[in-house]
Amino acid sequence: MIDIAIPGFGELHLAHLVMDYNGTLAVDGRLMPGVAQRFKVLSKELALHVITADTFGRVKAELDGLDLTLRILPQQHQDQAKLEYVQQLGANTTVAVGNGRNDRLMLQEAALGIAVILSEGAAGKTLAAADVICTSIEDALDLLCQPLRLTATIRC
Repeated sequence: MIDIAIPGFGELHLAHLVMDYNGTLAVDGRLMPGVAQRFKVLSKELALHVITADTFGRVKAELDGLDLTLRILPQQHQDQAKLEYVQQLGANTTVAVGNGRNDRLMLQEAALGIAVILSEGAAGKTLAAADVICTSIEDALDLLCQPLRLTATIRC
């Protein structure tokens, strides 16, 4: 668990990290460099979850051997499915990371929502729903590896 008190934002007691795959952890279905190493560090503190439609059909191969839960979604109602997944885990102990329009609801519901802008961009409404916006997945994951960075970003 990651516990951090952020002035003006509140106390975070994070147990779960829920992430979109394509456009967030991967570009064109390929896991971004440095992600697997950060997962090894974060999996000691958080339960890792990847929830995706697997647009490029590579997610299982790319994440093979990593300590995480993978859920592949059907094409329809992905935004609701992601929201419900976060709610079932307990939104108040979950950090969500995503970039797509179908990630907006889970970022909004989670205790901490992080939007990532990689080469495929990010949906405007998803950016508006996030507490933090990062321009790389490495930076987003490093916020959790070094939680005082969150304090510097979102305190009042």
